[in-house]
Amino acid sequence: MAEERIQKLMADQGMCSRRAAEQIILEGRVKVNGHPVKLGDKMDPAKDLLSVDGKTIRFSKKKEYVYLMLHKPRGYITTVRDEQGRKTVMDLLKDVPQRVFPIGRLDRDSEGLLLFTNDGAFAHLLMHPSHGVSKLYRVTVRPHATEEQIVRLTQGVMLEDGMTAPAVINVVTDEPERTVLEMTIKEGKNRQIRRMCQAVGLEVIRLKRNSEGAVKLGMLQPGEYRMLKHSEVNALRAAAKKGIDRQRTQEATERAEHRKNRRPVKNHKKFGTNR
Repeated sequence: MAEERIQKLMADQGMCSRRAAEQIILEGRVKVNGHPVKLGDKMDPAKDLLSVDGKTIRFSKKKEYVYLMLHKPRGYITTVRDEQGRKTVMDLLKDVPQRVFPIGRLDRDSEGLLLFTNDGAFAHLLMHPSHGVSKLYRVTVRPHATEEQIVRLTQGVMLEDGMTAPAVINVVTDEPERTVLEMTIKEGKNRQIRRMCQAVGLEVIRLKRNSEGAVKLGMLQPGEYRMLKHSEVNALRAAAKKGIDRQRTQEATERAEHRKNRRPVKNHKKFGTNR
């Protein structure tokens, strides 16, 4: 077999997402043939020996990919393992024979749709910030959300890690002490909705993800999971690839505009009658 980047091989084996693999490598926990590796190093899985935290990783020749969705309850950490012994989403998937990992995250106090896979390329496709697969959340905030606050959320909010993209918001319930919103975003910043609401003076008291792309939570109960249909997997791929095409078009337009602005202005001589 040809050499490949180690983080890609780790993700393809279903150990974790490619982004998580990069972090594990940066932490110095990965070795090849007994030697620590750096981010970007390559290996041949047919010849080289990979170990993570001292444990040898066996590469399967034929990979069976799994795609599933979980209704994450509140109180669970979105991680493969937790050193503090807290409940993780993996505790709810103990009867899944394949080793899977979460695509993205929901914080401990949030609930709803969470996707899992052992397909590293698929996870990378969905998690890339520029690919923009839409996610729909039902968000309960307090106090009552004013029209001005909702407008600010729809236009985008400045956070410490940058400006958020505009959100699509529908008011579901509007009461004196609270407001229930449906918010659709295409980004995945850490605790993004909670921070967006906090930035405009609102406190999130309940947050539930109801859909991601064409995949809907439906009647799946908290703590339950099901395998995704082929049509759902294909729809997620198509949505992510559409985001890639949109990003490439935008970048090409920006490059063309930049070149246009850099063109030198020609000096035209004026001819007239000498006086």
